[in-house]
Amino acid sequence: MTKIDTSRPETVLPTPSHTVGPFYGYALPFPGGGDIAPVGHPDTITLQGYVYDGEGKPLPDALVELWGADPDGNVPTADGSIRRDPATGGYVGRNGVEFTGWGRIQTDANGHWYARTLRPGARGRSAPYISVCVFARGLLVHLFTRIYLPGDDAALAADPLLSRVDRSRRDTLIAEDDGKGTYRFDIRLQGEGETVFLEFQ
Repeated sequence: MTKIDTSRPETVLPTPSHTVGPFYGYALPFPGGGDIAPVGHPDTITLQGYVYDGEGKPLPDALVELWGADPDGNVPTADGSIRRDPATGGYVGRNGVEFTGWGRIQTDANGHWYARTLRPGARGRSAPYISVCVFARGLLVHLFTRIYLPGDDAALAADPLLSRVDRSRRDTLIAEDDGKGTYRFDIRLQGEGETVFLEFQ
């Protein structure tokens, strides 16, 4: 058996790469993660969809995080998304009053996710949108994208980010209106119909 001198970096062989982990489904999801809107709020909308891998198969263990402005276009600063009991440290849930604009949803066994949030208002020259971050197996770095809501074609056409995206791919950033305040937004991590992802520097 050959002994390798590990005291010198040039003699150490690299270890094989792998895509095992991180396992986002452990400890990160929390009850009510998709219940972002206060109960009974008149501007509540439902967002739902699937997360698909490069082969078009749904991912049962992805996490989708959402951040959105309130209906006036203001970024919420309220606490309350993950409240803990000060005595036990256990999760006690959202307070149901403040709108934090943030939620974290784990996909179910069929790769489906949904959230109840408030319809965001426009901010500056941007059309109303909800920011999205996706964590999934095989991704060593999480992915960022946006969900734009349909309905105001002029605002979508004038949006600074959308106007820079190739026309053939813009639809991957715009949710489909299913009626009655419900919108579908599927996230395709790669392959045909891949969602446009953003890079922040």
